[in-house]
Amino acid sequence: MTPGDNGASTPEDDDPFGYLYADGQARGAQPPSGGYGYPNAVSRVRAVGERQYGQQAPYGQQTPYGQQAPYGQSVPQQGAYGQPNAHYQAPETLPGGAQTTGRPAQPAPGRRGPNTKGLLIGAIAVVAAVVIGISVAMMNGNSGDKKSDNQAGTTPSQSQSSGPSPSGSSSAGSGALKTDASALQLAGGAAKATDVKGAQTSDGSYVGGLNQAGSSITWTVNNVPSDGLYTLFAHFSVPGADQQMTVSINGKPFATGLPLKNYANAKAGDYVGGWTTTYVWPTLSRGSNTISISCQPGDKCDALIDQLWLQQGKHTRNG
Repeated sequence: MTPGDNGASTPEDDDPFGYLYADGQARGAQPPSGGYGYPNAVSRVRAVGERQYGQQAPYGQQTPYGQQAPYGQSVPQQGAYGQPNAHYQAPETLPGGAQTTGRPAQPAPGRRGPNTKGLLIGAIAVVAAVVIGISVAMMNGNSGDKKSDNQAGTTPSQSQSSGPSPSGSSSAGSGALKTDASALQLAGGAAKATDVKGAQTSDGSYVGGLNQAGSSITWTVNNVPSDGLYTLFAHFSVPGADQQMTVSINGKPFATGLPLKNYANAKAGDYVGGWTTTYVWPTLSRGSNTISISCQPGDKCDALIDQLWLQQGKHTRNG
């Protein structure tokens, strides 16, 4: 190629700033549309040397929109101090911008700790149940002890004056060891009889003739289950007056004797109306034991006896 003027080239090949020079203008160079590529910018063309450099916009004002700031100066983005920018547009006014109204954000729920109140109530309930159970057990135990204490006594009361019924006195299921007149050993004038009504033996028999010194009845018990305290019951009748005979356990007299009182409140001489029950609490050994009821000097022995039976433990009535 040779130096020279090849004429105007296509706009793309022109000097983009050629329109600023006289030779460029002579060739038809045109400033770019839209003002330096900024959308909606206003292009104001100045000849070279027309622009005044080094000038600043008044304090607190912006250079006009679309104009360049003086050389070396930046275009202020905000208006005067304390004044809003006229060109500022809040984000919420733009399409898809942030919403200015709405419910405030809910605080995240705090992490709950253990339900100490529920645990405390549960613990109290468990302790209360244990205390109630112990109290009930103690009350039951105490009631049993009181019952035994109330039954302790050497003399039957008036409420215990009626004799045991035939079904009750003959029940082996109650644990009673029983005998009647037909199986007793008699001595010293004691004899079996059936004249007086009211005896509870199967044949209506009883032992009489005891109202003389030396007379006795003896019962040998061969099947006492264990050592311990027992209740010896005797079904008897007296003719309207209290009596007292001697009872011996394995040859040893029992301290209190056998009380034969008029618990039935029978009239004098009334043997039929005098049938009732008495008892003592001897200590027996396991196996065989001998029980004897006798009339000794100083005793009152005007009585009839038809049955004897044992019950393990301390009792005041049969069963």
